[in-house]
Amino acid sequence: MTLALEVNDLSVSYDGVKAVRRISLEVKTGELVALIGSNGAGKTSTLGAIMGITPATKGSVRLFGQEIGNLKPHARVKQGIALVPEGRGVLTRMTVKENLQLGSYAAGSSPAQIQADIERMFASFPRLKEREDQLAGTMSGGEQQMLAVARALMCHPKVLLLDEPSMGLSPVMVEVIFSVIEKVSESGVTVLLVEQNAALALEMADRGYVMSSGVITLYGDSEALADDQRVRESYLGE
Repeated sequence: MTLALEVNDLSVSYDGVKAVRRISLEVKTGELVALIGSNGAGKTSTLGAIMGITPATKGSVRLFGQEIGNLKPHARVKQGIALVPEGRGVLTRMTVKENLQLGSYAAGSSPAQIQADIERMFASFPRLKEREDQLAGTMSGGEQQMLAVARALMCHPKVLLLDEPSMGLSPVMVEVIFSVIEKVSESGVTVLLVEQNAALALEMADRGYVMSSGVITLYGDSEALADDQRVRESYLGE
């Protein structure tokens, strides 16, 4: 497999405090890789730096071998990477359809392509079709998360970053969202998943990284990580 995403020696600091400390990770084309760790471990800062939303103080980010660390976020989207942020970030006073239309903006799609992509999203997410004219802010948390994923897919990403997609959702909606993520992965999109539900994330992922206090402390096959006593005690509640 070729490498879709390469992060090398990445560091992020806030007001002199190091949130991410010279980490390196990679995601191969077609893989679903989980990044797990406790709150404050630096996971969200890592995704923000990969996407260009959070300034990196050191390191490089390569997408299919090309350095993108010097690009603005919208330019990174055009290169084939998209982020579903923590907290979903949907535009609550706009309709489902309007949110999807905005999702295609950075990709520079034509009106015909945008409409075709919206129909594709509605086919993949029937619940969104039922609510296409509904204001996003009036939907449930799970429906908003579904919309956030669909909006990111509107720009045809080759690599999708997901930040805590199950946060604040009911157990039933967590199952629905993870089913959506699994289908996205099976469609050929490479996925880097940050997730508080470590057991579910490792069950779905091909490989995983464990992050603590801004550094990668463990990595490897997801099954091996799930069986690691340190992971079981710290993140799986055993």
